[in-house]
Amino acid sequence: MIDATFGFDTAVDVATEGIDRLFTTVTSHSRVFVVEVMGRYAGWIALNSGVAAGAHAILIPEIPYDLAKVADAIDKREARGARFAIVVVAEGAQATDGERSVIGKSVGQAERLGGTGAEVAAELAERTGKEVRTMVLGHLLRGGTPSSLDRLLGVRFGTAAVRGIEEGHRGVMVALQPPHVSYVPLVSAISKMRVVPLDCDTILAARDLGISFGD
Repeated sequence: MIDATFGFDTAVDVATEGIDRLFTTVTSHSRVFVVEVMGRYAGWIALNSGVAAGAHAILIPEIPYDLAKVADAIDKREARGARFAIVVVAEGAQATDGERSVIGKSVGQAERLGGTGAEVAAELAERTGKEVRTMVLGHLLRGGTPSSLDRLLGVRFGTAAVRGIEEGHRGVMVALQPPHVSYVPLVSAISKMRVVPLDCDTILAARDLGISFGD
């Protein structure tokens, strides 16, 4: 089990299944499909679902991308006879010379991100000359039937929270620190955002498999 909040495993499962289902269409119609998933400032869902489903490019907020390099990877696939590709894009991914795609911001609220997948698709179509379609999974990842891992994690967190109250813990949150659920001070828990480390084994595995990050 990894360090994660409950809901993450389910979101990755749903995203992975969605990408899996697109493979039939992209292979039979020789298309490029851009799949946009949640991931405002951290690319955990895009990275994990993209690698699990066998995507050919993954764009995440932690790695500014150059679409010329993604297009080149698609062209090289076509030269080898693979006339299709799937690109997974986190909503907060941004080009090396661009900014995040913000569709709105209200006072006192976080900025609303969206449209990244459409922007990537339009530019890839222009660069590759191929038909490029977009699928936005969005809030589908936040609902549905939770995975058994998430159900178990929810039970562990809930019971640990009650035990913590009984034991007098204050100003803390329950956190998974395998193999235990521990109590972590809220101050340290929210002091920084947990982004994808660029040297994590999942990124290294993806690069070994030839998956492009556009860098």
